[in-house]
Amino acid sequence: MSGKIVNVAVIGAGVVGTSFLNQITTMKSSIQYNLIAILEAEHSLISKDYKPLQLTPDWRTALNKSNEKSLPLPELIEYLKKSPLPTILVDNTSSAYVAGFYPKIVENGISIATPNKKAFSSDLATWKQLFAGKPTDGLVYHEATVGAGLPIISFLREIIQTGDEVEKIEGIFSGTLSYIFNEFSTVEKNDVKFSDVVKVAKQLGYTEPDPRDDLNGLDVARKVTIVARISGLQVENPTSFPVQSLIPKPLETIESAAEFLEKLPQYDDELTKLKEEAAAENKVLRFIGKVDVATNSTSVGIEKYDYSHPFAALKGSDNVISIKTKRYQNPVIIQGAGAGADVTAAGILGDVIKIAQRL
Repeated sequence: MSGKIVNVAVIGAGVVGTSFLNQITTMKSSIQYNLIAILEAEHSLISKDYKPLQLTPDWRTALNKSNEKSLPLPELIEYLKKSPLPTILVDNTSSAYVAGFYPKIVENGISIATPNKKAFSSDLATWKQLFAGKPTDGLVYHEATVGAGLPIISFLREIIQTGDEVEKIEGIFSGTLSYIFNEFSTVEKNDVKFSDVVKVAKQLGYTEPDPRDDLNGLDVARKVTIVARISGLQVENPTSFPVQSLIPKPLETIESAAEFLEKLPQYDDELTKLKEEAAAENKVLRFIGKVDVATNSTSVGIEKYDYSHPFAALKGSDNVISIKTKRYQNPVIIQGAGAGADVTAAGILGDVIKIAQRL
């Protein structure tokens, strides 16, 4: 044992949060991780004396039995600030409200590990505030905001710290849109309709409850904003550069997801034509995020790739990111599962470990 002990507070015990808590409570480590708070909307567990929570027979049962209400975020910050040990707050939500408190959390010396993209892809001023680097600030790690558990952010930050310079990043940043285009536009000719693939993707659980939340391109734009900022571009927000939406204009305001899916086939022709044009050039369509440092540009949208390109051979819902730098002129390709509770939770836990090692 190293003798090092850190306190950990967790917000959110949903799908990803459950996987994270299962992993951290069964992890073997030379560092001791004391869970002192688990907070959900309906149930919470909070250690008044900052001693490890008694999670018997397991954390889920203990949480469900609790009648304790969650602390409002300002009170939670005060509670964590008084911790006698270094403290890491793990935010497993996608809440913009929680993310809005990150600057205050960090200012109070509390470290953050999170998959929540909202704070890192909102306004540029918040980004700069979070990474101001004041000696008294908490540490901020967010590997799982891009590519779930894939080592994209850590790789970028490490090579930049060694003096390398990013020149270009392009990739498939969405597991949902990866699956949809891998099925829709293939090397072998097919007659698959875009609307049919979207329906199957929803049935398989790849899309959000309303597929438009994936098809509008904004999730990819958030991820591109994050990697662009790490690469040195002053991207103001995810709507400050071109983002192609795959939602037909007339269907943007339809109320229900069911009605949207019912009417989507009426608009298949445009994407079918684009697919056929690509096939005539021996190319496939992929939904891509791009960062070009030399031209100070970022974009999100459909691109064509030769059959021989690594992006053309992608299967399932994998992410794949190509990173070209001053040193790596032959781009580094990072590929693997870019979504899923277990891999996302592993990415968050990896950040918790890195923070604990530095504290």
